[in-house]
Amino acid sequence: MEQFLAGHWGGGLLLEYVFLEVVTVLLVRRDLATAARTGRILLEARELEFVPCSDLFPETMEKFSRQTVTHLSFADSAIAAVARNRAEGQLLTFDAEFRKVRGLRVFPARPAS
Repeated sequence: MEQFLAGHWGGGLLLEYVFLEVVTVLLVRRDLATAARTGRILLEARELEFVPCSDLFPETMEKFSRQTVTHLSFADSAIAAVARNRAEGQLLTFDAEFRKVRGLRVFPARPAS
């Protein structure tokens, strides 16, 4: 997190689909106040750029429907598309499934065994 906040990988992108997942989970597991407060914090964070996803829908649906090696959710398929199109293939995540996606450079680097 320190490296991200220091701009080590550039600015962060917050996809509309990810925002929807976060606030929905918080609504279900906590309450509306927590979900709304967190949503406002995310939208106002200077480290994050909000990315509307309506324009991404056709490409995301195509990639989601045709995946054979991965088991990405629809939102994760959108994340991979944005990483390829807007972040030079860079993706900061701990989700190992993204390491199977050709054309992505996933950070942090996998720990040495």
